[in-house]
Amino acid sequence: MTELIKINYDNERPTVLARDLHEALEVKSKYADWFKNMCGYGFIENIDYLAFSKNLENGGRTIDHQITIPMAKEICMLQRNEKGKMFRQYFIQVEEYWNSPDMVMKRALKMADDELRKLKLENSRLVVDKAIMQPKVDYFDELVDRNLLTSFRETAKQLKIGEKAFIRFLLENKYIYRDKRGRLMPYATKNNGLFELKESFNEKSNWKGTQTLITPKGRETFRLLLK
Repeated sequence: MTELIKINYDNERPTVLARDLHEALEVKSKYADWFKNMCGYGFIENIDYLAFSKNLENGGRTIDHQITIPMAKEICMLQRNEKGKMFRQYFIQVEEYWNSPDMVMKRALKMADDELRKLKLENSRLVVDKAIMQPKVDYFDELVDRNLLTSFRETAKQLKIGEKAFIRFLLENKYIYRDKRGRLMPYATKNNGLFELKESFNEKSNWKGTQTLITPKGRETFRLLLK
């Protein structure tokens, strides 16, 4: 199909520049007056046409319009001359081309590609957000864990018993034992959610190692046993 006038296919439907059509139809009146007269036939802004301003070479600005193909066809018919008839036939061909199976499929594939691209961008954003937020999440998870877990000293204080007496009770009842380094470690057979091992680090002394902490379940269990 030979292009008689530039068609814009960037939008959801094809459009043509009204000023280009005004020139192609060889209208004698000024563009602004002509377009105003054409709109008097009932064309509606943002439905049949879109108005926009653009810069001129002399530094000024002018108003132009992108019009739909159905509007362009009606305008051509209103001209009542051979030019109008010729361009009307051309716009009919444009519509047929736009609605052909190949073009419909092409638009569908483009929409699918655009949607896939959006999903990929959103997924990339979520990955980045997760990478940024994960250290904070880990920190707050650790903070929550630390607030729920208590040391032997803290637990003894909550249970209103001396720390040494509490540890002796746990050793004698085989809940914990001392390893070769003297660390208090829970027996696996009696742990059952009473204790939790945590990697610890003391900034003041630069000490780091594994620490046995008591869970809320452990505190309640020992509270009942110590009654």
